[in-house]
Amino acid sequence: MLRIYPVSVELVREISPLIEQIERFDRDQARQLRRSIKSVVLNLVEGSAGRAGTKRARYFDALGSARESLANLEVAEALGYVGPLDAGMRDRFGRVIGTLVNLVR
Repeated sequence: MLRIYPVSVELVREISPLIEQIERFDRDQARQLRRSIKSVVLNLVEGSAGRAGTKRARYFDALGSARESLANLEVAEALGYVGPLDAGMRDRFGRVIGTLVNLVR
């Protein structure tokens, strides 16, 4: 299993209360964030068990979902749905995204 797996699970834990906050303003955006952050974790697991071509495709999907999740949170912040994003959370996103970029090259 990749070292970023527990980091991605921690992001799910951290983002869960933010999803609830976003949901008060925009249910569709909250639903999209819920799907994308879960997709990061699930595609990491799927990729770690896959073969070369499938593995790269799942990691690429996880990368797209991680970027989508971060962008969703940045939009929610810009709209005032949530407060400023925690620096630690941004660092964890950076670690997950950076690792996945290296894996899909």
